[in-house]
Amino acid sequence: MAFPDDELTDGEEVALHLHPHWGSLVVPALSVVAALALMTLGVFFVPDGFLREAVQYLVLALGLAAIGYYGVAPWLRWITTHYVVTTERIMIREGVVNRSGRDIPLVWLSDVSFAQSLSDRMIGSGTLSIESAGERGRTVLSHMPRVEAVHATLYELAEEAAIRRRSGGGHPG
Repeated sequence: MAFPDDELTDGEEVALHLHPHWGSLVVPALSVVAALALMTLGVFFVPDGFLREAVQYLVLALGLAAIGYYGVAPWLRWITTHYVVTTERIMIREGVVNRSGRDIPLVWLSDVSFAQSLSDRMIGSGTLSIESAGERGRTVLSHMPRVEAVHATLYELAEEAAIRRRSGGGHPG
């Protein structure tokens, strides 16, 4: 999915458009499976009695609430989180109902680093740390897909932005 062009300035191009790594959805998916299993067991093993049907409906309602909270909500957060790297800046957009965004001009980057655990390396993700000259200094993005490639791309684009700025061809930061 392309990032909306109305978010970009003149001459700015999208280099990377990413969502958090799919690995961040493993625990929510397992939670949905567990909730379905518990819901099924709860419905079928309610003892006979005059409250059986009410308890079964209660179990179903609690199970559906758990699926919504532990499965659907994380998935919605995942699909509405965007990490966009352009030729001028890093754009972070998050939120389902309440949206938030942060833009970090590439010329403000002072350090970009990454970390990967063994499991991160196996699935191709990691944690990206971005130090900038802005008020909020450090930004940490966990579950970044292809973190090493993103790190290298950021470094290259930041160097190009610095060269453009020194030569007078870049946007002011």
